Amino acid sequence: MSLNLHSRAAAIERMTSSEPLDVLVIGGGVVGGGVALDAVTRGLSTGLIEARDYASGTSSRSSKLIHGGLRYLEMLDFGLVHEALQERGLLLAKIAPHLVRPVSFMYPLSKPAWERFYVGSGVALYDGLAFGVRQTGGLPRHRHLRKKNALQLMPSLKPSALSGAIQYYDAQVDDARFVLELIRTAAQHGAHVANRVKAEELLRDDQGRVVGVVAVDDMSSDPGRARFEIHARHVISATGVWTGEIQEMLDGDGPLSVTASKGVHLVVPKDRIDSSTGVILRTEKSVLFIIPWGEHWIIGTTDTPWKYDKAHPAATSADIDYLLSTVNEVLVTPLTREDIDGVYVGLRPLIAPTEPADVEATTRISREHVVASPVPGLVIVAGGKYTTYRVMAKDAVDLALEELGKEMPESISQTIPLAGAINWDWLSERPHILARSTDLDVMAIENLLERYGTLTTELLALIAVDPTLGEVLPGGEEHLKVEIVYAAAAEGALHLTDALTRRTRISIEARDRGLTAAEPAARLMAPILGWDEDRISYEIDLYRRRVEAEMSSQTMPDDESSHLARSAVRETTLS
Repeated sequence: MSLNLHSRAAAIERMTSSEPLDVLVIGGGVVGGGVALDAVTRGLSTGLIEARDYASGTSSRSSKLIHGGLRYLEMLDFGLVHEALQERGLLLAKIAPHLVRPVSFMYPLSKPAWERFYVGSGVALYDGLAFGVRQTGGLPRHRHLRKKNALQLMPSLKPSALSGAIQYYDAQVDDARFVLELIRTAAQHGAHVANRVKAEELLRDDQGRVVGVVAVDDMSSDPGRARFEIHARHVISATGVWTGEIQEMLDGDGPLSVTASKGVHLVVPKDRIDSSTGVILRTEKSVLFIIPWGEHWIIGTTDTPWKYDKAHPAATSADIDYLLSTVNEVLVTPLTREDIDGVYVGLRPLIAPTEPADVEATTRISREHVVASPVPGLVIVAGGKYTTYRVMAKDAVDLALEELGKEMPESISQTIPLAGAINWDWLSERPHILARSTDLDVMAIENLLERYGTLTTELLALIAVDPTLGEVLPGGEEHLKVEIVYAAAAEGALHLTDALTRRTRISIEARDRGLTAAEPAARLMAPILGWDEDRISYEIDLYRRRVEAEMSSQTMPDDESSHLARSAVRETTLS
């Protein structure tokens, strides 16, 4: 199922028809996409609206890890770890093996023997829980390393930084692409989905039951058609850090308090750190990861409260200095700001504690999710973490069905592979066959397979029609021109920013943050989206100003000044 202007218009037409939906999902992140897929595959008529772009919030700005939550074992949160390990195994083996892959981490040991025993016991329990639920996803067990062996794995590590190490395995995910495929899979099963449609008001009947929303189409140039009603038997809010805004539509009558925690990540080139494994470091405040990411490393993250614009969280100069200084404590060759290719910031939606005095300590707040129905007809799901999105979605739909009084089949989302995972085992072993059918080399095919899975054949079909689409996009790292065309034609990209920041990784991987790629990418999107020269110039200028605002914010000393610099440019349209 392709997401494009035609499918979007058809989805809005169906959602605004006289026949109410069974379920309307507000929020196009990983949880909202999961809710839509869970609901539609149970036989419910389902719609989904997203105020901005799919995965434009937390779901494209994570640490890009699928993990059981090793550090939660310290909190004795065995239930959360057990649940997350089950989901990790499903994602690796069944749901998205093309997007979720094993990744190794090394935990350097610097204390006496007791640390090896303490950490080793925790990692052994972590592995034991995974094997106990039979959901290892094929990941190897952990192993203890002597200092010499650890330095062989990571020559960039200071010898003085460790006395030995423990290596263990988790998984990582291309988070934005995962959400896109999740939503496309829901649409393939019959869900009606539309981005750039914002819920502005909850509709309620005479008894106070929520029966739908008043929505605004951000892409409409016709004021008379931009605002409309969507009726549904049940509304499910999966809006993450925006949960408070949904509860405000109930005149503040909401049971949940969600706080936002800011996580800053740095992206540096692969050659700046000589290592064949990722690294996890314990800090005074939390933990810090060095995560392999294609031809780059991701270094993160921070964990601090954020009280400003949720759509555009910003990194400060202090955030960047903290990450650099922390990672440099263990590196032979220190990293500098000149080594940074990209910076991105995400907000974790955390369930706030009951004691106001503890709100500042965001690292102490549990990542477990909460599902609530504050008024009939409305379910709110909040908290949780990326790895357990499917469980959160199932719980939300279960509660909605309870209130609907409908007898429906149980959730089957654990059995449904995403679109790009179908026949993955066969195709993933045959990149040479695909390369022979095109003028692309094997490495280019492998790059496409890692991002699109078996949907790669759709991109190759476009190249067969126009061979120039197989060329590398100028300024786009290893991304091909066809990926930009595909973003607009099949993945619901409506703006240049959508293509450069979420359909591809260009905005965080290109040294110039994608400025060189902006014009050629806009011209590739133009004929598909009907842009004239004025619109092309507008999209390029908007992207340029966005990059400049982000880079300016990263020179500011604190959150307030960083927020003011970043919020100078917001996502907008011509309407």
